[in-house]
Amino acid sequence: MLGKQQGARLANLWEDGKAAGMTEPERLLYRSNLLGSDKRITNYGGGNTSAKVMEKDPLTGEMVEVLWVKGSGGDVGTIKMDGFATLYMDKLRALEGIYRGVEFEDEMVGYLPHCTFNLNPRAASIDTPLHAYVPKVHVDHMHPDAIIAIAASKNSKELTSKIFGTEIGWLPWKRPGYELGLWLERFCRENPEARGVVLESHGLFTWGDTAKQAYETTIEIINRAIAWFETENTGPAFGGPAKPALAGGERVAIARKLMPVIRGLISGAESKVGHFDDSEAVLDFVTSTNLEPLAALGTSCPDHFLRTKIRPLIVDFDPAQPDLEKTLAGLPEAIATYRADYAAYYDRCKRADSPAIRDPNAVVYLLPGVGMITFAKDKATARISAEFYVNAINVMRGASGVSTYVGLPEQEAFDIEYWLLEEAKLQRMPKPKSLAGRIALVTGGAGGIGKATANRLMQEGACVVLADIDETALEAAQNELSNRYGKDFVRSVNMNVTDEAAVASGFGDALLAFGGLDILVSNAGLATSAAVEDTTLALWNKNMDILATGYFLVSREAFRIFRNQKTGGNVVFVASKNGLAASPGASAYCTAKAAEIHLARCLALEGASAQIRVNVVNPDAVLRGSKIWTGEWKEQRAAAYNMDVDELEAHYRERSMLKLSVFPEDIAEAIYFLASDMSAKSTGNIVNVDAGNAQSFTR
Repeated sequence: MLGKQQGARLANLWEDGKAAGMTEPERLLYRSNLLGSDKRITNYGGGNTSAKVMEKDPLTGEMVEVLWVKGSGGDVGTIKMDGFATLYMDKLRALEGIYRGVEFEDEMVGYLPHCTFNLNPRAASIDTPLHAYVPKVHVDHMHPDAIIAIAASKNSKELTSKIFGTEIGWLPWKRPGYELGLWLERFCRENPEARGVVLESHGLFTWGDTAKQAYETTIEIINRAIAWFETENTGPAFGGPAKPALAGGERVAIARKLMPVIRGLISGAESKVGHFDDSEAVLDFVTSTNLEPLAALGTSCPDHFLRTKIRPLIVDFDPAQPDLEKTLAGLPEAIATYRADYAAYYDRCKRADSPAIRDPNAVVYLLPGVGMITFAKDKATARISAEFYVNAINVMRGASGVSTYVGLPEQEAFDIEYWLLEEAKLQRMPKPKSLAGRIALVTGGAGGIGKATANRLMQEGACVVLADIDETALEAAQNELSNRYGKDFVRSVNMNVTDEAAVASGFGDALLAFGGLDILVSNAGLATSAAVEDTTLALWNKNMDILATGYFLVSREAFRIFRNQKTGGNVVFVASKNGLAASPGASAYCTAKAAEIHLARCLALEGASAQIRVNVVNPDAVLRGSKIWTGEWKEQRAAAYNMDVDELEAHYRERSMLKLSVFPEDIAEAIYFLASDMSAKSTGNIVNVDAGNAQSFTR
């Protein structure tokens, strides 16, 4: 079978009431979003939808036929109206007259902008001719696991005929492009009763006279394939299990150990972010008899391949006799061997005009008995790559269960990976942000400075783990930042920085979420005020526990990760002006902050040889958004200065040399500077962000 999730039938989600009042383009959008809502139909960014619509020409006022088709780089599940390209059909048909043949098909992409309707800025994708030349009003091109399992079988043409008769045709493998568009047109002309076609090693085309008919045909055909596999594919998946799957806790513990080490070995030119998947489909594959031969064949569908590379790297690990230290010791050689094999693949297949070799590291790492790790330039890409490989696993499960699975031929795979049109798309990508691929953990992350810091780091592309003891505030902060930047960029962990086990667990969760760590912002804090004779031992210890011991515990954990990654690291302490300048009635707080600063100096010395930088930001009187200043501390400081609490902000502003208030965003800006490469040659430094206070000058 295709697996429990894949075996369930697709539901028909079309609602006539919703669709009735829509325009034809709006129904196209509705259909697209329905199809893209289920990964069994197509994965993120995969597939395409179109409709041929009569529109008024803005130049002539006449009604003309316009192709609405998903634009380049879009995703049918999340697309909006502005995600569709619009092109004049008469101009698209005219392109057939200037087509010079398959050797020149790539040049046809350059003509697509000349066909644009109504100055639409959305670029048309390479799939546009595939939709334009199908002589049907509504066309769906999807990548369903159940259909690709047929398309990737050795006898896929025979299976297509057996399952669908003449309703669904079959075309041999052909790279997406202009020529394939002409093949589809010819197929439709020669088979007017067909409702769709299976493309070998690629996917499914279906069509209809209405948006609803096209949608329902797509769902029906996929469900028929699922039903057929349920009947025919009844043997053990992938030859049956050969190795045990470890218990969930053991799998997670191993992933936490391996991910930062792998990340360190592959993060050369760019930092990578990881994703871990130990779902049932993955475990079935990584415990199976046929894991190695099937994985070596690579994926079949071009979309799968582009996301997951020529093949995965199988990590040497035996779950029956686990020896993690042996596995860790063998990773450098295994990764070096993969890179050498990839370079050899490039040399075998490159053409005279091929782009230069790209990152030779694997994207997918398969751990027998444990699961799958993927690494990419950001979390979303790593997660999506994992989703694509799960789709590939489902395809291999189906194809190998009823036939012989066939991966994409090596040269064809290379020609897609290093396609000049694909290279041009990559070159058009925006320049990465300054912290792209970096992973930060911010303690006190739900407070004013912590949340502002997370926001500033995420603005520059970092993934951030918010750590805080306040669960309610933590949830609110995560929701706010995930709504702003996307769920892939932020996680939260409940962490008491004075609890050794909680610190280790929190950092472990961060490793599992993102695969490593680059930046620690130690910001958890409190503030107390009392004359020395009124300072209890409990109050003294509380300050020391949080502001000294807590900073030590999180730094120690970060140092351990940094040393395992072997890619350096960055620690920023949020201390205080009070660590340098004494204040009345705050001996416990000031002493603990001074200990913080000196700890940072010690860590800067220890970390330098491993390229671990440690610096300090000293704020003063950051009232806005601060959880500390909403408590007793505000009243205590007002009492110490013999004034009302409402006078404090003005007091601190006027006390400063620059006569300015200090806000959380000001502290965050300094932290970003110290956490970024702008300060790459700075360690052991203190940056005061206090609007100027001569008492806290470092010299």
